[in-house]
Amino acid sequence: MKASEYFCERDPVAFPKWQKATVGIAGAGGLGSNAAMMLARAGIGRLIVADFDKVSLSNLNRQNFNIDQIGLPKTAALTMNIRMANPFVELEMHELRLTANNIPGIFEGVDVMIEAFDKDSQKLILIETWFKHCPKTALICASGLAGYGRSEEIMIQKEGSFFIVGDQHSELSEGIAPIAPRVMIVAAMQANLALEVIAGK
Repeated sequence: MKASEYFCERDPVAFPKWQKATVGIAGAGGLGSNAAMMLARAGIGRLIVADFDKVSLSNLNRQNFNIDQIGLPKTAALTMNIRMANPFVELEMHELRLTANNIPGIFEGVDVMIEAFDKDSQKLILIETWFKHCPKTALICASGLAGYGRSEEIMIQKEGSFFIVGDQHSELSEGIAPIAPRVMIVAAMQANLALEVIAGK
């Protein structure tokens, strides 16, 4: 199959911009794996994803992985899954833990950055590093996606090129993981925002 055949019925104005764009994703868990898959399907030209973790059984309730991928690095498993959906997207995967020192180099030149971490400490490192090195490049974060229902509470807060998606108050309970519906709503909104930002450039 040719790329011209695969990319049929696409928006004539936005799609060419998406094809030329690069989106960075910090984390390949519930938010990152699903956002990456949606962006690949939409036609983003290049994805840069970083995650140090491996697929575990507890991930399967919300992350874009399969039971036969348990034990694989998330970056490797995500590459396999994206390639099955879109063989034409350029993928740059980094199997490592992101730090204030390596974030600028790994994600240099992206058009949009998506934060997809579980822990608040990781989120803070990314936000502070991004504001210091790339203050004009859109950063799309997430906060508040635990539980189920209450879809109407999930919204977008914007301040300049900084976005936060979620209800901004739901917190995880000990021993209870987030589940697919709310995680995927937030991931979809992050991906949709990235497409909107790029199309508006």
